[in-house]
Amino acid sequence: MSKITKDNEVLIKAKVLDHLIEHLQKRTDVQNIDLMNLSGFCRNCLSKWYGKYSSELGYDLDYEETRKIIYGMPYSDWKEKFQKEATAEQLKNLKINNTNNYE
Repeated sequence: MSKITKDNEVLIKAKVLDHLIEHLQKRTDVQNIDLMNLSGFCRNCLSKWYGKYSSELGYDLDYEETRKIIYGMPYSDWKEKFQKEATAEQLKNLKINNTNNYE
């Protein structure tokens, strides 16, 4: 097998991220708090990372714009349609596991 070029590595990573975003847009049953408790990041973290790295390339996207990219709709719409009230157990675990990985 030939070695992957740097350009193709970047394209592959972009396609993987696109697939992850599409997957999370379809899996509206998966709550952000569960993602945070299990993996230390969620859709909001992805939105913040998107904004951070867009800014490094000279693009001025605000948080709501990046959320719309990640959620596939305005965050307020997603929250109204799909977000469930967090349980006491979820909130307790979030406090224990909070890693602030969005930095």
